[in-house]
Amino acid sequence: MRTILITGQGGSGRTTVAAAMGLEAAREGSRTLVLSADRVDSLGAVLGVATGAEPVRVTSHLTAWRPDAAAGFRVDLVAFQERAASVLDLLGAGRLDAEELTPLPGAEELALLRALRDAALSEAYDLLVVDLPPVPQALALLGLPEELRRYLRRLLPPERQAARALRPVLGRLAGVPMPAEWLYETAARWDVELAAVAAVVEDPRTSVRLVVEPGPAGADHVRLASVGLALRALPVDMLIANRVLPEGTHDTWLAGLVAQQRKALEEWEEGPSTREARPVRAVAHLGHDPRGVDDLAALGIPGAGDAPARVAWPVTDNLGDEGVLVWHIPLPGAVRDELDLVRRGDELVVTAGQFRRIVPLPSALRRCTVDGAALRDGSLRIRFAPDPRLWPRTR
Repeated sequence: MRTILITGQGGSGRTTVAAAMGLEAAREGSRTLVLSADRVDSLGAVLGVATGAEPVRVTSHLTAWRPDAAAGFRVDLVAFQERAASVLDLLGAGRLDAEELTPLPGAEELALLRALRDAALSEAYDLLVVDLPPVPQALALLGLPEELRRYLRRLLPPERQAARALRPVLGRLAGVPMPAEWLYETAARWDVELAAVAAVVEDPRTSVRLVVEPGPAGADHVRLASVGLALRALPVDMLIANRVLPEGTHDTWLAGLVAQQRKALEEWEEGPSTREARPVRAVAHLGHDPRGVDDLAALGIPGAGDAPARVAWPVTDNLGDEGVLVWHIPLPGAVRDELDLVRRGDELVVTAGQFRRIVPLPSALRRCTVDGAALRDGSLRIRFAPDPRLWPRTR
């Protein structure tokens, strides 16, 4: 299944672009699902068909779905209360009924991740179009499965599950009860579910489309997004410049906006690597908010197309010349003063501006010490020197 993640600038028309692209792909014959996490039905408004907790058919090949975060939250919390009944009774805690539960902040995003997993596992679609929040929130959401799996491995290491028969003895020796069996089972189930979501995000057929309005704010957002997406190794297959005004207007105020948009478009289209790595598609302003399939078709948003190659983080062997291995991490648009690196055991904490990611070191680098780092031509190059205590000796 091909997956396209739609994100970009706040208020730039991301939902409209997601709906229009899904419609075009469906017209090309792809079984397409458009997913949205909005609490209000903005997706249904642009499609002209109300969307909600169950997938709804828009056309013969297009389906729209806006998962119900409240329902999923109630089910999960009620199930947790049932599994933790003995602990809650010991504490004298009162139970919460499903009817009195309201979703917490972030429940919509979690519901979207679960729907993303379910859609991928169903094999009912050829294309999945995901309407995401603006870039900072979208990247935090997409990185959540990876981070939660890391937390679970630290808090409940899988290798500890092998000592099930020893837990009562260990509990008496330690003087405290050992974690119950259901806790490990729940952690294992969560790990499987999170791995399924992470697999969709990391799949070679998954890419990102950025939606921005051309102008100074849009240009700043593109630079910001480039760093964050590169840190997640997510390829951008298209930059969509939305709501482009027509040229030739005689209105002084509009002429200024047109010139501002034209300048931004030229910078994006004539960049040194734009044509190869990030095609730019200008989408004209219709003069009104698009509503219904006819307006969406008039936008001319392209279908899915082929997924670009995933961003590689190669390790080069310079042991013969310099005595080091070099890890190359592409970070286009990154600023040296906003970069920070911390080695934690077999992991590297990379901070670029407001974005941060903890990544495991490739196996060869785990037996090395960090020898320095430099940012050149949009690529972070980290030097690793073999640790004599761990590196195999040669005669």
